[in-house]
Amino acid sequence: MKLARVHTETHSGPVTVIARGNEWVEAIPAKTGGWQAGDTVVTPSQWLPPVVPSAIYAIGLNYRAHALEMNQPFPSHPVVTMKNPAAINAHRCPVELPRYLASDQVDYEVELAVVIGKPCKNIRPEQALEYVAGYTVANDISARDWQKIYSGGQWVKGKSFDSFCPLGPALVSPEEIPDAGNLDMGMDLNGERMQASNTADMIFSVPELIAFLAGSSTLLPGTVILTGTPPGVGTARKPPVYLKPGDQLRTWIDGLGVLENSVIEEPLT
Repeated sequence: MKLARVHTETHSGPVTVIARGNEWVEAIPAKTGGWQAGDTVVTPSQWLPPVVPSAIYAIGLNYRAHALEMNQPFPSHPVVTMKNPAAINAHRCPVELPRYLASDQVDYEVELAVVIGKPCKNIRPEQALEYVAGYTVANDISARDWQKIYSGGQWVKGKSFDSFCPLGPALVSPEEIPDAGNLDMGMDLNGERMQASNTADMIFSVPELIAFLAGSSTLLPGTVILTGTPPGVGTARKPPVYLKPGDQLRTWIDGLGVLENSVIEEPLT
């Protein structure tokens, strides 16, 4: 077991996440002077997101095989939408199916999330990685009916319901991820593999996306960029597969760990 250079927050304060192989398995409270393998491990009672986002950008149709499964041409420029920062969610916290503006077409999307660490504007792709604070696993939960029918074809509302942006389990420093363009990734639903791919299938790379988004627009620290999803989404399946209460989501990216979320109905208030 090794100590990884990654950090997150729980309600009890900062923790350092411990890695075993490619999975982050436990967490320990921050300790002056550092921790050593063999120290007592304490599992947090509740996880918090690894970042409080200033903005959340989401890139559509950025995997070749996903564009093909959706019968869409490869885009010539990044397809950009956004998510409400209040949609942020955390590892081991539930995804809530909306009731007040109900949807019966809520879908999953494993995505590599990039977090910007300092103000970024008008930079070249070869400069872009200098602005990355870290990477984490994302599940870009999306209500397809609110994307296609109820919002006039605009995607923002269907991606912005509360809890629709799980991130975690931790923010991994760029030094731990030498090549974000070659990471295995996948999503399991109730133990069944639904998505399995590699970030090498991206149409636009992480540096290209950062430079595109930063063109004449300042990316503030804490900006989260969801870089697109690979094939296997529920809406493309025959018949479609949509989330329901009781489902268990396991979203993973090599080197970044495993993000786990259950699915419940939105509590009535």
